[in-house]
Amino acid sequence: MHMADALLSPPVAVTAGVAAAALIGVAARETKKNTRENMIPLMGVTGAFIFAAQMINFTIPGTGSSGHIVGGVLLAAMLGPWAGFLTLASVIIIQCLIFADGGLMALGCNLINMGAMTALVAYPLVFRPMMRRGVTTGRIVAASIFACILGLEAGALLVVAETELSGITALPWREFILFMLPIHLAIGLGEGLATAAVLLFVQKTRPDLLADAATERPVEGRPRRLVAVFAVLALLLGGGLAFYASENPDGLEWSISRVTGETELPDSEAPLALSAGKVQTTTSVMPDYDNTLSGVIGSVMVLALVWGVTSLIVSSRRTKANPRHD
Repeated sequence: MHMADALLSPPVAVTAGVAAAALIGVAARETKKNTRENMIPLMGVTGAFIFAAQMINFTIPGTGSSGHIVGGVLLAAMLGPWAGFLTLASVIIIQCLIFADGGLMALGCNLINMGAMTALVAYPLVFRPMMRRGVTTGRIVAASIFACILGLEAGALLVVAETELSGITALPWREFILFMLPIHLAIGLGEGLATAAVLLFVQKTRPDLLADAATERPVEGRPRRLVAVFAVLALLLGGGLAFYASENPDGLEWSISRVTGETELPDSEAPLALSAGKVQTTTSVMPDYDNTLSGVIGSVMVLALVWGVTSLIVSSRRTKANPRHD
């Protein structure tokens, strides 16, 4: 669902960018207030895992399309919504800057459509209320499916709205939405099943993690086993399994092709889009994941970014709480 700059006008992109920056600021504040140091390694490795998992597109049978997990519901269920959003934002930023996955001008839209709609909307509206009734296998599966579907459908709806508000493409919104919503319903179902499978493992390994996230209690102890498992999974997914990903266009590209006959639209000629494109060309050292080690390299970069930024955020809280007196 990564939007390209070609879909957006500068006013829409800038508005979304400001909103996304504000959300990241709130996420940093909430993470500083609520996240303990023992959760920082888990944030890092789950971010790396989501980056690697997003590289594996799964085929949507009978459509010629494919999809990949977004990961916002999974991260929010394990880390809490704001820490989950901050972790997913790091993934999306690395994808944009280093791998040219999604336009730089469209970064704000992508952060809102994929990050906010899943971690900050679908999780608190669907997943958390269902878990408050008791963390059971059935509720984990049902909550994962419903939350992932809601998150992806909301994101798909925003893509259509942002494209229509921009008014720079020939995509008729009625036809566009008739393809976007059904295909992302199918993708959301696939992500929901994958999310449930991971969370069922988490429940068996650290049942307190899901219970505490649902009730906003701080998690005690270091989840060392989960950190090791997610680190290994990130390496496996990014280092080899990504080669088996479906080559079919993703849900957004497929929807565009159904309306226009092409999976990509002409580049925008707006000055802001041209400038953003030049910056992204400079920063994207591995565009389109064209390096065989892209999955591993990207996972390590996400791990370092999340771990480093969160450590600074949390340490600033400790420094403020324990000021030095000379």
